[in-house]
Amino acid sequence: MGLVQPNIVDYERRRQEQGAYAVVREVLDTHFAMTHDAVMRQRADAVLWSETTYPTTFGHPKSEAGAELDRELLGVVSSAGVPLVFGTYDVDAAGEYNAAAFVVPGTDLLGFYRKSRLFPLTEYVPAWLDGPAFRRWLPWTGTWRPGTGARVFPLRLADGREIPVLPMICLDDVDTNLAIDGARLGAQAILTMSNDAWFTDHPQGARMHQAAAAFRSIETRLPQFRVTTNGYSAVIDATGAVLAGSRMGERTLVMGDVPVGAPPRTLMVTWGDWVGLAGTAFLVLLALAAAFPSWRTRGTQEAQAPANSMAFANDVAVLPPAARLAAGALRAFARGSLLWMCAAMLLSDALRANTLAQIRTFAAFFLAPEAAAWCLLLAFAARASIQNSVLVLSRGAQRLELPVRDIDAVEAWRVPIPGPGASLRMASGQRWRYGLAIGDPTALARALAAAGGAPVQENMPSRETAYAQARWAIRRGRLDRPIAKFVLFPLVLALPAFRLHQHIAYGNGFGEFYMFGLKAYLTAFALWWAAWAIGVVLAAAALRAVIEAGTLIAVLLRPREAVGIRHWLERLGLAALYLGLPAWLLLRIVSG
Repeated sequence: MGLVQPNIVDYERRRQEQGAYAVVREVLDTHFAMTHDAVMRQRADAVLWSETTYPTTFGHPKSEAGAELDRELLGVVSSAGVPLVFGTYDVDAAGEYNAAAFVVPGTDLLGFYRKSRLFPLTEYVPAWLDGPAFRRWLPWTGTWRPGTGARVFPLRLADGREIPVLPMICLDDVDTNLAIDGARLGAQAILTMSNDAWFTDHPQGARMHQAAAAFRSIETRLPQFRVTTNGYSAVIDATGAVLAGSRMGERTLVMGDVPVGAPPRTLMVTWGDWVGLAGTAFLVLLALAAAFPSWRTRGTQEAQAPANSMAFANDVAVLPPAARLAAGALRAFARGSLLWMCAAMLLSDALRANTLAQIRTFAAFFLAPEAAAWCLLLAFAARASIQNSVLVLSRGAQRLELPVRDIDAVEAWRVPIPGPGASLRMASGQRWRYGLAIGDPTALARALAAAGGAPVQENMPSRETAYAQARWAIRRGRLDRPIAKFVLFPLVLALPAFRLHQHIAYGNGFGEFYMFGLKAYLTAFALWWAAWAIGVVLAAAALRAVIEAGTLIAVLLRPREAVGIRHWLERLGLAALYLGLPAWLLLRIVSG
């Protein structure tokens, strides 16, 4: 196959200098000449042009000039006697598409592949963001529509062979599932077209794009012909190795041949994109192991502690000001987003009735920032203990030591963000440069006082200390643990709701399974479970806001009674969650 890399870029500047038609002529004439060389001199069986090479909607001319260009291209293919695959545009009643056209001598247009993975804010704008104001701000954004997924076309060669190939355009080649779907449809080779001209001044970006594309061959064991406007174009074998390729910024014709046939069925093709999920699960396990060390390890550490160590050991995060600010902003955004979602679910039927929209919104606005804040706190995590009248903050081989006599006071954070914590006031009168995120600052203050530090003024606690005590004094029961509250409880609610849905929609509790199979049935149930989990999280967030507000009022008005008030607020909140949601579900079922 011949890969035509013309190295013609910066179309807008060329249009201004030469005129639009002159640029079109230069692009097409260059491709025609290089195609002639590939066929007549290099004996190519087929020719591949890059993304959006053909300047208009091929096969659907918008003018007589466009129709003339169509006839000219068909004439070139006919005289060459080999199939041509090239980037162009397609159109239908719904709109225009970034597409690849398959043209065969004698048959003319065989069909179009429409690009599936459009580049956001460049080739398309999400409907919820699009509008006249957005177009005024970013007038260059496109209006293309996405294709429907992988398609396999027969590449009909002059000697009579038909090779099933999978076309992919630009961002398509970073989507593992597209390549897997194409392999399952019987493809024996991948044809990739891209326009990496925006990497002209930063060729490492184009090289990374090619490296990502090579993984599609590694995963499916399909050889790949990849052409770009100005580099890097390459012939890639079934192992991902580059057999022939071009440099960035050169006009060249890349020729390469690879054996094609039915590829071996890889685990990726058989199981789907399992590597990312397995890697994610492994990382989650590592994170949990780091966040919750086993009691044996902790017991061993405590047993090995010096005999004169104080009976104080606690997990903390030693936060520089910038880290505290970043984690606090992320967590405040995440928690605030839950309250915003609560209001949106109550006021918007569109979000309430769209489970996928709920999942996407929940993941983007809560899970992502909450996970980022958690990772940031984990990065600064340490173990606090008191040894030989020294406050020791240790993390692996790293240690920070502060003599207890140098610590004058433990000051609870006025604003408990990203969580409860304290600053250390040194004997010099200055605050220590790091803050300590710790669940119960008063426990640290007592331990320091017991080790010879400044005494704790507990008879007249500050509002910040009273708030921290109220939060920390509550011992969580089994029903208040995350796995019970946000995993098992939504499962209990989802089971009857899902079964009722199956009876209404399919006439049987297993109707979807009988009609569409186990995968569809389990997917539907997972969506119901996820929707209920999100609902429970939102309800818990609303109740948490009420509990925290009540605690703050108690701290302001009756600080000595804040712990007891917080205790009753927690109990009432738990009862409202575990009794209120089932009662609401039962009411909905009974009312029809």
